[in-house]
Amino acid sequence: MIWQQNYDPLGHWVLSTLAAGLPVLVLLGLLVTEKAGVVKAAMFGLGTAIAVASAVFHMRLGLIVASAGAGLVFAFFRIIWLIGSAVFLFDLAVETGQFEIMKRSIAGLSSDRRLQAVLVAFCFGALVEGSAGFGAPVAISAAFLVGLGFDPFKAALLCLIANTAPVAWGGVGTPLVTLAKVSGLDVHALSATSGRILPFLSFLIPFWLVRTMCSWRETFEVAVPLTVIGGVFALAQGLWSNLVGYELVDIVSSVGSLAAGVIVVKLWRPRQTWRFPGEAAAQAPAIGTQAITPGAIFKAWTPFALLTICVFIWGLPAIKSLGTPSPKTLLDAVLSWKLEVPGLHLQIARGESITGHAAPTPEDLEPAVMDIVPLSSTGTAVFAAALLSGLVLRVPPGRMAELFARTMRRMLPAFAAIFCMLALGFVTKSAGMDAVLGLAFTRVGPTFYPFFAAALGWLGVALTGSDTSSNVLFGNLQRITAIKLDLSPVLMASANTTGGVMGKMIDAQSIVVATAATGEVGHEGDLLRAVLKHSVALMALVGIIVWIYAHVFPQAVVGQ
Repeated sequence: MIWQQNYDPLGHWVLSTLAAGLPVLVLLGLLVTEKAGVVKAAMFGLGTAIAVASAVFHMRLGLIVASAGAGLVFAFFRIIWLIGSAVFLFDLAVETGQFEIMKRSIAGLSSDRRLQAVLVAFCFGALVEGSAGFGAPVAISAAFLVGLGFDPFKAALLCLIANTAPVAWGGVGTPLVTLAKVSGLDVHALSATSGRILPFLSFLIPFWLVRTMCSWRETFEVAVPLTVIGGVFALAQGLWSNLVGYELVDIVSSVGSLAAGVIVVKLWRPRQTWRFPGEAAAQAPAIGTQAITPGAIFKAWTPFALLTICVFIWGLPAIKSLGTPSPKTLLDAVLSWKLEVPGLHLQIARGESITGHAAPTPEDLEPAVMDIVPLSSTGTAVFAAALLSGLVLRVPPGRMAELFARTMRRMLPAFAAIFCMLALGFVTKSAGMDAVLGLAFTRVGPTFYPFFAAALGWLGVALTGSDTSSNVLFGNLQRITAIKLDLSPVLMASANTTGGVMGKMIDAQSIVVATAATGEVGHEGDLLRAVLKHSVALMALVGIIVWIYAHVFPQAVVGQ
């Protein structure tokens, strides 16, 4: 029997919206107020989601249980396996002493903490985002900064802020491909329009990162390299997304900005090297006092070079299309399972407000297929890079196994929290709670809706932890609302994915990943409070840009 989502179960949209938001309020409220640790907060949030889905939205218990189970499977293959493998690779580099050489090589470029933060969190993080996506950029970049001597909390904060503008094209363009699929809009038009919104933020974020660390005066002392790095990234992002395609936008932009950054810090030096308050003046240069050979530097960077190569190969569209016309990858042809979730697959129908159909049609039924893909998962790419690194660095297999087990034990609390959060997200999505929250934004009218279209995407990512998931949730709603309000569907859908990226830094999964990678488990509430203002401010800037395109420069929108 098909169960249809009801977006106003209490008979008044305000009451229904409050009920739909209760699980997230419980989760975030416990974190922010520090009334419970991250694991307990996630468990209470999940319990609240189950109770609301059953008592308010009248969702059958079997559907609730199946939804939570699907979330657990997704969490393992898409997030847990990825984050665990990434931290294992980092631990391997530390264990073999190669990370010390990496730190010295970075210090050889610049011992200025401002420039180190931008090169690692923004440029290198964007490269990982373009290849892998999900939590890998924050986990790897934050751990990298901690190894360089950054305060763990500050490293987590910086990497969360940096992992924004590249996210729309993350995972070789996955969010945009998904948005095009659910909305029926052209993916190239969506990419091009997004490439006319986000470059403004891409140019700004390097300055934003440095200002988070120090004063305005100290920020503008390094205006030259920040302008070069942000400018190259923004220019490449805008031109590639509009003139070439969507798959390699992040790769091209990050490599270009990283190369430009290396060149500019070699040719330009700040008047005064900036260090953290209380950091000894001799501490940073001490990293690079002993000369190291180019061969040693090359060997030290091997783990991260292999990481970049592996995740890039795993995500190549050409690899995905080889061997079979089906959606499975070439690697999946060897070992993979696509299992329909019993009791959930095609058992839930979305409502008219989302689909535009008065009566449910077959295309309105929600598919629920678990992708059990142990080989083609990005986590496997990262794990393969770690194993290859171990071989190159001549780490005995027994020692690698011990190190992997130690890494997994250390990550157990974070894994438990992520499992609960993903189960919560899948339950709220299946019950239609996310859609209820999103529909509340559509009541503002055509004048203000362009701004709130970006806010809707932001909300979607904050709730689901993924720009891709937010596009699945609200992509078609954005198109329907745009048509009703006589606005550009392409612009409103693009607003969903570009506004959404600014919600990435506050979603519970990203917060947990950041604290786990930096050893700050237990400080999730502090980190959420610290990053929230940045998330809201950057989302507002996206909303303003979208509003200007909608009402002042509509000719700038592709297909307008």
